[in-house]
Amino acid sequence: METIYRCVAGLDVHKEFVTVAVRSLDEQGKVATEVETFGTMTSDLLALSDWMAQRGVTHVAMESTGVLWKPVWNILEGRFECLLVNARELKQVPGRKSDIRDCQWIAQLLACGLLRSSFVPEAGQRALRDLTRLRAALSEEQGRVANRIHKVLQDANIKLSSVATDILGKSGRRMLAAIIAGERNPERLAELALGRLRKKEERLRLALQGHVSDHHVFLLRELLDHLDYLDGKVARLDEQIEQAVCPFVSEATMQRLTAVPGLQRRTIENVVAEIGSDMKQFPTSAHLSSWAGVCPGNEESAGKRKRSKTTKGSRWLRRALAEAAWGASRTKGSYFKAQYHRLAPRRGRKRAIVAISHSLLEVIYYLLRSPDTEYHDLGEDHFAKQQPERLRRYLVKRLQSLGYDVTLTERPDAA
Repeated sequence: METIYRCVAGLDVHKEFVTVAVRSLDEQGKVATEVETFGTMTSDLLALSDWMAQRGVTHVAMESTGVLWKPVWNILEGRFECLLVNARELKQVPGRKSDIRDCQWIAQLLACGLLRSSFVPEAGQRALRDLTRLRAALSEEQGRVANRIHKVLQDANIKLSSVATDILGKSGRRMLAAIIAGERNPERLAELALGRLRKKEERLRLALQGHVSDHHVFLLRELLDHLDYLDGKVARLDEQIEQAVCPFVSEATMQRLTAVPGLQRRTIENVVAEIGSDMKQFPTSAHLSSWAGVCPGNEESAGKRKRSKTTKGSRWLRRALAEAAWGASRTKGSYFKAQYHRLAPRRGRKRAIVAISHSLLEVIYYLLRSPDTEYHDLGEDHFAKQQPERLRRYLVKRLQSLGYDVTLTERPDAA
């Protein structure tokens, strides 16, 4: 194989140590390899950086191993051309695996230009990622605490969730606070309802008649305290994220993005934290969709398509897009609602949501790439306009299957 880079280093990163192989090509065309092991403390990594610089290393490649690569990357970034490589692209020959051979193999592949780096955003975006991912984790914990409150109420024979849509709304919180304070009269508890829930006062009296013990009161108090604590944490994260996202997305861009059905400010913050706002690292929207794992895979052999499963992408990005897709699929008059109802009967609801996630990501790509681009929805009747004759035959066939004789007369003003 032809050598592209004359002096490179391959790193096999572990928790306690890093094995390094420096591969260099001299003027006579001879390859020399030098292997060394360093610790992972900051002083050790600084010594590693100096050691590679003394040997003239220009490019460094390491395997993506959980979070263990981050301390090494932080020290080497800016001093060398660093590549973070997917572990699937570094398969070693079976039966020949060791730490030394691993780093030598990485160095050999790098020297021949056979490695491609994963997308590693700059430091500001990595900090934004940490904030949005922490917020997502706390939001999941909020959902778990809410489910525990549901279970405690069911155990206490309180059927509040059968009447109120959100038992943790203003009305639900007032009733739960009264229960914790010692109120057991269902009529007085039902009178605490606010807004539209007051119309269901009679059903509330029946739902709030239960057997609440001191044990249930203790559990409800602890769970609500924990929920309030999480709410405060999420609120502080919202403020910090709003400040951290400003260098990446202007207010004008945020307004253009929120015009897309299903996209809210929080969703946009989560997406930008994962992909950034500069789309130059993705040549086309297809590259971004493939990286995110929201488009069909490609596996073909002997002229036959084997399977088309979506690839494994960022679970944080896929989660944000899926939440937006569910919202877009319920937006009246939108293209995404028509897309969902077109795909869900044939492919299933989850596959339809993945398809809408794909479409949303493409829209986001073009809006971020071109500051002058505005979103214009194609409308819920887009697919009907594409093949009107096919839709007409389908509707006539449906009516005939119900026992009707159908005669169609076209209006003069029909387009």
